[in-house]
Amino acid sequence: QVQLVESGGGLVQAGGSLRLSCTASGRAVDGFTLGWFRQVSGKEREFVAGISRSGFTIIYADSVLGRSTLSRDAAKNTVSLQMESLELEDTAVYYCAAGERVVPSSNDNEYDYWGQGTQVTVSS
Repeated sequence: QVQLVESGGGLVQAGGSLRLSCTASGRAVDGFTLGWFRQVSGKEREFVAGISRSGFTIIYADSVLGRSTLSRDAAKNTVSLQMESLELEDTAVYYCAAGERVVPSSNDNEYDYWGQGTQVTVSS
């Protein structure tokens, strides 16, 4: 069992940046594949980025590719998502997820544990 807690959300102007963090407890993050998803009320949950257990494989959704960086810090048991050039369309609740897979997946069914989410609001 692992517990995930997201932080770093908030209100940011379009074009700005923010860093979301996900801290795990119960088990080490390097024992999991970790992913970030986001969801707008009334819409399906959307994949954002994922990182493998080893940290060597990182995948991004096309919508954030080139302006996001996913990283993990085993010492802090944390995975972080740095997002730049934020757009209004990035407004959503962002969720951290952990799964037993070796490599990340964009399918939310492949993840077993979820955080409570953190709200990101991008304003014009």
